[in-house]
Amino acid sequence: MSVLVVGMSHRVAPVTVLERVSMDPEKRDRTATRLVNCPSLSEVILLSTCNRVEVYSVTSSFHSGVNEIVECLADVSGLDAEELREHLYVRYADAAAEHMLAVASGLDSMVLGEQQIIGQVRTAYQAASENGTVGPTLHALAQAALHTGKRVHTETGIDATGASMVTFALDQVAETLHSESFEGHRALVLGAGAMSSLAATHLGKRGIDELVIANRTFDRAQRLAQHSREAGVPAHAVEFNERQKTYGDVDIIVSATGAHDYTVKAPDITTNSPVFVDLSMPRDIDPEVPGTLINIESLKQSEREESKEVEEIAKRIIREELDAFSSAQRVRDVAPALSALRSMAAGIVKKEMERFDNRVDTDPEVHSEVAKTVQRVVDKLLHQPTVQVKALAANSGTISYDNALQQLFGLQPPSVSTQAAKLPTSATMNKATKENK
Repeated sequence: MSVLVVGMSHRVAPVTVLERVSMDPEKRDRTATRLVNCPSLSEVILLSTCNRVEVYSVTSSFHSGVNEIVECLADVSGLDAEELREHLYVRYADAAAEHMLAVASGLDSMVLGEQQIIGQVRTAYQAASENGTVGPTLHALAQAALHTGKRVHTETGIDATGASMVTFALDQVAETLHSESFEGHRALVLGAGAMSSLAATHLGKRGIDELVIANRTFDRAQRLAQHSREAGVPAHAVEFNERQKTYGDVDIIVSATGAHDYTVKAPDITTNSPVFVDLSMPRDIDPEVPGTLINIESLKQSEREESKEVEEIAKRIIREELDAFSSAQRVRDVAPALSALRSMAAGIVKKEMERFDNRVDTDPEVHSEVAKTVQRVVDKLLHQPTVQVKALAANSGTISYDNALQQLFGLQPPSVSTQAAKLPTSATMNKATKENK
């Protein structure tokens, strides 16, 4: 059983594909449950953000696991499986674990050191725990990833060089407005979730004159407006179906609703041309709106050169944590085999003592001393092999779960990092099986 990651991100897939595959929390949980019921998969964490969709799983079969995930993603997204494969990457064994650590640390984000991603990984892990799709392996991996992300943010200067998607997007707005401050401007924020709340906060910090909040649930819009006022930023809420009436009165429109249709449509922009910021996946804002549109596509094109020194320190931390995780997993994997060996030895001792009792008439004290002596011999014989097996598992990675003691030097499954399109499909695997019969 090894960790497998199949996914896509802003690095390998166009926005049009990403938004087809992305999932809201309800769909994410349904898909994770469906995946964990596949024959080759025993654990699943599904991470879906505006920049990535990744399935972290534990699989008993590399090729079957990949195909089951690809076919499921194709089905829930409505995309052709072969088309989908062209945009998916695959990570296996240590490469999969390393990928999750890098993601949680913000090293695989559009903006180096993005702080939101660690919270998104935590949310995906918590959802999987609540839904019962996570087991001991992914539990340990998620904990290692969150710990690694915390170390990277604490021990490096990545927070100074990196930023969240929101702050990066608002930097682009500032460039468009030719001003670091948003004084003298008004902004409309669509949505009242985490991204919208973060956007409202940062707009306030940049000196926005007033915020207008619109959300499908009006009470949530009112709460967000209230929080803004408490922070000293003038704000009021409007009904979501009245949002178009505010377009002509604002200079910035930020949308993060995660809707399945455009919340801002080009024909509705008739009076002025605000700066548009689309933080959603699928996209919220019609790409045909007049004026400047800042969305994931444009942010990707504007990706900044970051500090190489900070990145190298972060990578060193990831390597340290990966080594610790991999060693602990290998030791955990051989533990059942070691336990079974000791149980077998105890059974042999018991049977031999029964034979001894049937052949030799001894008093209870002599019987007890003989039994203790035999047990000490067995314990001493097993001690060194047990220590060596654990040491080899922890340090060399040459002990596999399936034959830990039968083949002490059997190699671990190789670490794999490739594209899904290069791997055989279920159809080709089935054909090969039939031909070999």
